[in-house]
Amino acid sequence: MKLELDNLTKEFGRFVAADHINLTMTNGVYGLLGVNGAGKTTLMRMLCTLLKPTDGNIYCNGKDIFKMDGEYRNLLGYLPQDFGFYPEFTVKDYLFYIAAIKGVRPAVARKRTNELIFKVGLTKVADRKMKKLSGGMKRRAGIAQAMLNNPEILILDEPTAGLDPNERIRFRNLISELSEERLVLLSTHIVSDIEYIANEILMMKDGAIVNKGTLDEIISTMPEKVWNCLVPQQAVSSITKRYKVSNMKSDNHGVYLRIISTEKPCETAECVSPSLEDVFLYYFGEKVGDDNDVL
Repeated sequence: MKLELDNLTKEFGRFVAADHINLTMTNGVYGLLGVNGAGKTTLMRMLCTLLKPTDGNIYCNGKDIFKMDGEYRNLLGYLPQDFGFYPEFTVKDYLFYIAAIKGVRPAVARKRTNELIFKVGLTKVADRKMKKLSGGMKRRAGIAQAMLNNPEILILDEPTAGLDPNERIRFRNLISELSEERLVLLSTHIVSDIEYIANEILMMKDGAIVNKGTLDEIISTMPEKVWNCLVPQQAVSSITKRYKVSNMKSDNHGVYLRIISTEKPCETAECVSPSLEDVFLYYFGEKVGDDNDVL
């Protein structure tokens, strides 16, 4: 499977939501990382043919996806941020209904539904009404509906929104399992969601892909250094006004800071290896001196 984005652009009046994006994706997990408003959802909606680009093209194995029409959508599974469901439907009824909309034959739908209910961990609540599910269970049902037609392309928009830590771990393991022999694109602004499962990370800002590569490649492009230091409480305010601080922890000895800076921020600072979270802050954090520059 191969998706190619050629000069892909989407404008809403004077606002550019996707800015001349050129990208090639094949089988594997791609993590689309960026803050809210970066253009991630617009990009995904174009990939799902829900929005037409203002300019540029999207090709699936060399064919324009908008000309492929139903042929392309048969290859596609999509979980939007907010997916609709009939609250009175049970989990099974909901999945049977979605399978019918997707044109999955009844016998295949029954088999796929049972397989996916087990795979996403909803066996005990299969006959419970959707309106009575927890937020995490609803997201799992959403992933199951996206997989009903056994898609070769799986697109997940903020799939871990509202999930607790245990649900996030379950989700990451599930995506790793589902990613075999298919292309998976998931968007998030939560670094840990993709740090351990993405084969390639795409960093999106202001509608453009500003960096891409494997975890190691992304980290290696960090232009500034990362420092750990212990400072007195009274020094914290002045330091946060001068530097980007990615982490802060207080104890009886003072305040431990993790700082991103080209220069050594204080005498006690020690240079350490950067993490993906540090890179995220470098690209997406507030400017030094802003009120919210401590993340």
